[in-house]
Amino acid sequence: MAANPMSQFDVYRIGPEIKVGVFDISFTNASLFMIISTVSILLIFNLGSKKNSILPNKIQLLAELSYTFVAKMISDTAGSKAKPYFAFIFSLFMFVLFCNMFGMIPYTFTVTSHIIVTFVLAAFIFIGVTVIGFIKHGFGYLKLFVPSGVPAVLLPLIVVIEIISYLSRPISLSVRLFANMMAGHTMMKVFGGFVISLGIVGGWLPLSFSVALTGLEILVAFLQAYVFAILTCIYLNDALNLHH
Repeated sequence: MAANPMSQFDVYRIGPEIKVGVFDISFTNASLFMIISTVSILLIFNLGSKKNSILPNKIQLLAELSYTFVAKMISDTAGSKAKPYFAFIFSLFMFVLFCNMFGMIPYTFTVTSHIIVTFVLAAFIFIGVTVIGFIKHGFGYLKLFVPSGVPAVLLPLIVVIEIISYLSRPISLSVRLFANMMAGHTMMKVFGGFVISLGIVGGWLPLSFSVALTGLEILVAFLQAYVFAILTCIYLNDALNLHH
């Protein structure tokens, strides 16, 4: 009997049950891999920044390339006004990237394949960007929903569409990451099951698909972290510069 491809997304408790009122805050496999991802990021950048040599080692080179990559992304999409928010966007990008990449290792858990995780991240970004927008522009931030050059007769309809589009940001941001990670890992599990069930004689074709799909999923894991971060920069650009 083939293993259920959705079983890899099961969240289970590690250790004793911990409840605060009606809320279950027990330590789970999802919590474990969030901590592993965070510790790995801190370890790599701590080691990478210890020796600032002219000829960097691999860890220092990785740290410097990551820093430069995110700094250029912020500069290109949100401008110089977004520099104070570099630390948050950099942390966000690295956290999503490491969670995605750890999920590619067999017998691990993909944190970003759960909508609750991606939605909390997206909701935090949405609320933060909205607060920044009102702090910077006051009620003038509402001009974001009133595009310039729109005929007066169409303005009520356009404003409603713009508000709906704005409120849907956390949903689209979270679903994009969650759906891509879940779909890709499900496909990998399905093809892996075909390899086992078909055996040595017929398993070569699904095995070749599995290898190709693994390479594609590694690329998707990076791209989804990039898309998540760059959309955050675009939303931040709207809040800081009030562009439409």
